[in-house]
Amino acid sequence: MTAITPSEHHSDGEHPDLRVWGLITFLASESLMFGGFFATYLFFKGTTAVWPPEGTEVELFIPAINTIILVSSSFVIHFGDMAIKRNSVGWMRFWYFITAIMGAVFLAGQVYEYMNLGYGFTTNVFSNCFYLMTGFHGLHVFVGLLLILGVLWRSFRRGHYSATKHTGIEMAEIYWHFVDIIWIILFTLVYLLNIL
Repeated sequence: MTAITPSEHHSDGEHPDLRVWGLITFLASESLMFGGFFATYLFFKGTTAVWPPEGTEVELFIPAINTIILVSSSFVIHFGDMAIKRNSVGWMRFWYFITAIMGAVFLAGQVYEYMNLGYGFTTNVFSNCFYLMTGFHGLHVFVGLLLILGVLWRSFRRGHYSATKHTGIEMAEIYWHFVDIIWIILFTLVYLLNIL
């Protein structure tokens, strides 16, 4: 009886590419973490007489602009994915560069909001929840921005991306859509429900 070697096990000599599934599994675990934050926030909101407590109200203007920017960036990054599937590396770079700018503007808006809130992380339970959720999301936006910049960097290697070879581009796009979806939920819970 002879042992099967790895090259005999896969007739084409290649292993299936499971990177996208790995990313989706990771994002599913991140969804559970955000879900825990959201559930905790809703628990405190439902069991506290005044929410948010006086002196820790949220403003809607900057976060609303940030929401428009981030949601729009999901469409922009998708244009980049469509461009590479037409084998247009130049247009992919253009759309990913615009997405990177939009992500950086979102983060700048979040920093500006933090600097002008008038309360800190430990002021009360609401402020603690607020900074944890928006800060954790901001960290994810920052990581997404690094992924997009990584795609742009690699796109300058001749032949690195093409119509048939673009897994890295798709993974960056999937991650960015995840960040956008989480923000829509967060914006609704933390901003809209407390203003309306």
